[in-house]
Amino acid sequence: MTLQLRVYVPPHPLIKHWLAVARDAGTPSVLFRSAMTELGRWLTYEAAREWLPTQETTVQSPLDSCPATLIDPTVPVAVVPILRAGLGLLEGAQTVLPLASIYHLGLVRNEETLQPQCYLNKLPQKFQPQTRVLVTDPMLATGGSMMAAMAELTQRGADPTLIRIISVVAAPPALQKLNDAYPGLIVYTATIDQMVNDRGFIVPGLGDAGDRIFGT
Repeated sequence: MTLQLRVYVPPHPLIKHWLAVARDAGTPSVLFRSAMTELGRWLTYEAAREWLPTQETTVQSPLDSCPATLIDPTVPVAVVPILRAGLGLLEGAQTVLPLASIYHLGLVRNEETLQPQCYLNKLPQKFQPQTRVLVTDPMLATGGSMMAAMAELTQRGADPTLIRIISVVAAPPALQKLNDAYPGLIVYTATIDQMVNDRGFIVPGLGDAGDRIFGT
């Protein structure tokens, strides 16, 4: 079977609500941060479905023993926020994955060439086999930053089929690049916008998510 990138836009009312709050240009920074936290929480919840490893066991209820399913603690889980905007989704993601290791990756886009440059890399030298990796980045526009992040992750042994990306807004240029290079990848996003302007911003998008998160 030929693999192809899968993109999920969960039809969840809370995701739709917080996306609307985030899109609104009049939303103040403090409320925008709350919207990012909530989107990080609910998109991670959706991404964890059929992704987190489980193990079957038996527990004793107050009345009788019964079969039970638990998250397998022996399989590593990691969250990689793409700095700086990816930090906005991290707090919500951590409420769903509280035991995950956090590895920061700092990428800045050259506004003239639109190419990413790495200024901080806290990824491990090698990921353990079967590690689940969740990557957070609010905007998948031209795809340059996420392609650079994926190159770093796979170079260190991360399996693209076990990686989940969560974003708030995605656009076709980024999704096409990811599909061409990593067809087994799965993306969860609140919406897909069809246009990226000549400055590399998604339209209508969110504007500069990092500036809006940190009030700069």
